Amino acid sequence: MAIYLPETTQTSADSLTPRQIVAELDKYVIGQSAAKRAVAIALRNRMRRQKLPPELAEEIAPKNILMIGPTGVGKTEIARRLARLAQSPFLKVEASKFTEVGYVGRDVESMVRDLVELGVDMVREERREEVRTKAAQTAEDRLLDILLPPSVGFGESRDQSMARAEDGAPADDKANRTREFFRDQLRSGRLDARVVEIDVREKSFPSFEIIAGSSVEEVDINLKDMLPGLFQGKTKKRRMKVPEAFDHLRQEEEQKLIDMESVAKAAVERVEQAGIIFLDEIDKIAGREGSHGPDVSREGVQRDILPIVEGTTVNTKYGMVRTDHVLFIAAGAFHVSKPSDLIPELQGRFPIRVELEALGKHEFVRILTEPRSALVKQYMALMETEGIALSFTDDAIEQIADFATIVNERTENIGARRLHTVMEKLLDQISFEGPDLEDKVVTIDEAYVTKMLAEIVRNEDLSRYIL
Repeated sequence: MAIYLPETTQTSADSLTPRQIVAELDKYVIGQSAAKRAVAIALRNRMRRQKLPPELAEEIAPKNILMIGPTGVGKTEIARRLARLAQSPFLKVEASKFTEVGYVGRDVESMVRDLVELGVDMVREERREEVRTKAAQTAEDRLLDILLPPSVGFGESRDQSMARAEDGAPADDKANRTREFFRDQLRSGRLDARVVEIDVREKSFPSFEIIAGSSVEEVDINLKDMLPGLFQGKTKKRRMKVPEAFDHLRQEEEQKLIDMESVAKAAVERVEQAGIIFLDEIDKIAGREGSHGPDVSREGVQRDILPIVEGTTVNTKYGMVRTDHVLFIAAGAFHVSKPSDLIPELQGRFPIRVELEALGKHEFVRILTEPRSALVKQYMALMETEGIALSFTDDAIEQIADFATIVNERTENIGARRLHTVMEKLLDQISFEGPDLEDKVVTIDEAYVTKMLAEIVRNEDLSRYIL
């Protein structure tokens, strides 16, 4: 999954202490102080390593982390927020995806290729921001040329006419004034309804596929190198309104101004030095006690993942990428298996292990109200779009947390995810009737929560299927 981050956090992340990193994570994740402490130290050590001499920095390997805890307690959210804080390319992938390669799974090296693609997207977006102003100016001039072609003298081409004007020859003042008038009209939005015709390059791709070599990706690279004209696409005339045409032309100019070779080089370096891969559901590929003989599929996936984690070189379309200093954060519930069921070599590659605690009523109350994007705030904002002033009393929030805790204890414990189900059921009627409500002020109190949820929670069969 891609995470696009503002460039302003790049410099501030370097100065964050572990205590400040934990404080930032506290804004989004409730509890789990041990896990936050571990990832804060890992992130700070990465920053420390970048300040060392190259010879010594090369020898310092990242301390990968193994998070152990039930579902819905914040494992993925901690890793995601950490990547956002560190301005790092971040990829979340399920370890079970790599079982039965060629049948339902994927090659393990694909996680590194996906991470590089995300890194390229991040760097390209940063470069696009740098050239956006210049690209917009060029696009504006191109659009004005379409709206009002420059005047051309008798017997001369447009290029000759422009050269004549640059050499100081008498220019047509009236044409210049007209062009500036159109520029003002364009910037003020008065030409937005006008339709123009521009050349658009078609993004065509051959409708055949060749399976050869070690991967389809390598074949794709070779084909583009051997037949560059085949993949360029043809241009065709398209009619579109002025704002759409301006956006299209600006994107074309941005692509021209961005050097993709330097983008690829910077992205590969960023992935190698600051990439984070979150391996979820790693317990699903761990062997189970009491099984008859080795589980070839699970153990095979572990052995495939091992070289990526311990450091290897992966071939991507942007060049060779080393994974020696990529930070791996693995997570799993380990209900049936345990970390010691992993092969010894893989266990040794995750030296830091933290156990996340199950969430109870107190944590649910905090999750509902404290984080920046708390559930209660989300539903209030959603209802506000309908003109409904939705509010929750403290007793109502306590009751919601209590019901979620009860359902988790009686059925499967899915942690904070239970709150989403409970809140949806609680606000089902208001969400449905919201646009038609005459009274736009709605207060959710304890009595309303009891009315909507008590019967479902009391009936274990209903709660099993509904909540």
